[in-house]
Amino acid sequence: MMSLNEFRKAQRAEGPATVLAIGTVTPPNCFDQSTYPDFYFRITKSEDKTELKEKFKRICNKSMVNTRYMHLSEELMKENPNICAYMEPSLDTRQKIMIEEVPKLGQEAAALAIKEWGQPKSKITHLIFCTTCGIDLPGADYRLTKLMGLSPSIKRFMMYQQGCFAGGMVLRLAKDLAENNKDARVLIVCSELTVHTFRGPDDTHHDNLVGQAIFGDGAAAVIVGSDPVVGVETPFFEIVSAAQTIVPDSEDAICGHLCEVGLTFHLRKNVPTLISKNIRHILLEAFKPLGITDWNSIFWIPHPGGRRIIDEIENELCLNPDKLKSARQILWDYGNMSSASVLFIMDQMRKASAKDGKRTTGEGLDWGVLFGFGPGLTIETVVLRSVPT
Repeated sequence: MMSLNEFRKAQRAEGPATVLAIGTVTPPNCFDQSTYPDFYFRITKSEDKTELKEKFKRICNKSMVNTRYMHLSEELMKENPNICAYMEPSLDTRQKIMIEEVPKLGQEAAALAIKEWGQPKSKITHLIFCTTCGIDLPGADYRLTKLMGLSPSIKRFMMYQQGCFAGGMVLRLAKDLAENNKDARVLIVCSELTVHTFRGPDDTHHDNLVGQAIFGDGAAAVIVGSDPVVGVETPFFEIVSAAQTIVPDSEDAICGHLCEVGLTFHLRKNVPTLISKNIRHILLEAFKPLGITDWNSIFWIPHPGGRRIIDEIENELCLNPDKLKSARQILWDYGNMSSASVLFIMDQMRKASAKDGKRTTGEGLDWGVLFGFGPGLTIETVVLRSVPT
């Protein structure tokens, strides 16, 4: 007869959690940043605010964003003019769109991840669905399960309103699930739409203009599991450790409030500095057990919350210009997609590594770090080890 300790050990995986597949998608509507200010002020009927429009142009020009994708189209905005106002009751309209479209976009990403994984979807044991929009009962996790025909006994986790740090949070949760449940295969889906935050300009709310200039829509799906089946599954990254930290004196640094007018957000100007001044301590804590203190010797997957965040991290840690190349590229191509962004960067990095003939999926380097930054101010830190290709 098996002892209790033996029984518990048999329930757990032997090896670390690994990333086995990634899928990323965006909505079809692409907006060019160079022409977006004209579109934005026209569609919101704010063309008389000429000084504000010039200010918005300057923000867009400095954003380091080239293109963004959104579910919202000009036709949809004209059909729902309250969405385009600054402060008009519009939550019901926004909810109707998001409840329907957030799971659909997530389904597209999940289908790509499952196709790359190459295993039947019946082998998925856990589902983590993460979004900052469209709260409803039953949730987006339930809707995705139905849309994809996943097992009715799949173990679901629904993460709402976590914000931009959640791309790290879902990997932390998936690591625990994969390593503590033998043969577990965890499907992560992060699906984000700007339907909940899009609104017209206002002379007194600078934060709103920043948000309208950098946020975009996108969904990413990742399959995580321990003990990959040799010859059947191909791991890209090992999830070595994961931690969460609240930055001191930062309670109101990034805030979001769900109201009748949608989700309003507020940013303190010193957010990039708060992040950069605390990141060295966090790195030392995460990499001390590995004996790593040279931050140019690892690969980087930081959340591209905005140009200043990336620049200040680079300056604070004296990083080589190529260290944050993948993060800058995703910000340039897609804008800030909240929780999905770091998963887009991870996908970009492993594809670029394969294309360049690197020995590993992490730009030819063994060790790396993934950072999520978001409301709180919360920092998620995930230590990754790339798997030889």
